[in-house]
Amino acid sequence: MKNLEPNKNCIKCIRLSNFRKENILKYPSYFNNPVSSFGSISSELLIVGLAPGIHGANKTGRPFTGDYAGILLYNTLIKFKFATGNYLPESSDNLNLKNCRITNAVKCVPPKNKPEMKEIKNCRMYLKKEIYCMKNLKIILSLGTVAHNSIINCFDLKLKDYKFSHGKYHIINKKIKLINSYHCSRYNTNTKRLSKKMFEENFKKIISYM
Repeated sequence: MKNLEPNKNCIKCIRLSNFRKENILKYPSYFNNPVSSFGSISSELLIVGLAPGIHGANKTGRPFTGDYAGILLYNTLIKFKFATGNYLPESSDNLNLKNCRITNAVKCVPPKNKPEMKEIKNCRMYLKKEIYCMKNLKIILSLGTVAHNSIINCFDLKLKDYKFSHGKYHIINKKIKLINSYHCSRYNTNTKRLSKKMFEENFKKIISYM
C-alpha cells in the first residue's frame, strides 16, 4: 500500500542513512534497507517493536528474524495460533502469520540499537498510516517503551495518561486496545526482566480481548 513503507533509499534520518551505507560495506550480503512490515494489513493484531537489529532484521529483511528476539516472539505466535510453520533465523523458512502483523517504530537499523527521538518521530508517519489502514485492528502489542510511546503519539494522546507498564492494557478508543510488554530481547530474558511465562501471559490477554 502506498506510503506505508519508507523508500528504499530513505534519507529522512541522515544518521541512519549513513549507518546503512556503512553496513553495506561491512556486510554486503545483508539486507541493509528499511525493513517492511510482516503480515496482512487485514489482521486484528499488530505487534510493534523498536527497530531492526543489525544482525537480525537488517540482515534478513524480515522483522524479528535472525537474532534472539525472534525465537521467543515467533515460537509464542506459533503456540497461540497466530502463526503456522516453523521459525528459522532467516526469511526463507515456511513461517506464515495468521491474523497478525509485525512492524517496528523505526524502520532502519540504528547504531547501538538506539534510535534518536527525531528518528522515531520521522518514522511515526509510517506507523500512523499503517494503523489507520488496518481496518480490522483490535489489539496492538507494544514491545518496549519506545514502541508504546510512538503508538500513543500516533493517536495524539497524552503520554502521561498512558504510561508503559508490562502486562498493562490501555483502551485507546472504542475499537482498539493496547497491551504493553517488555521487549523480547536477549538482554531482557537473560536478566530475567522478561520470562517466557510473562510473555505468554500477554498473549492469553490478547486472545481474551479479541
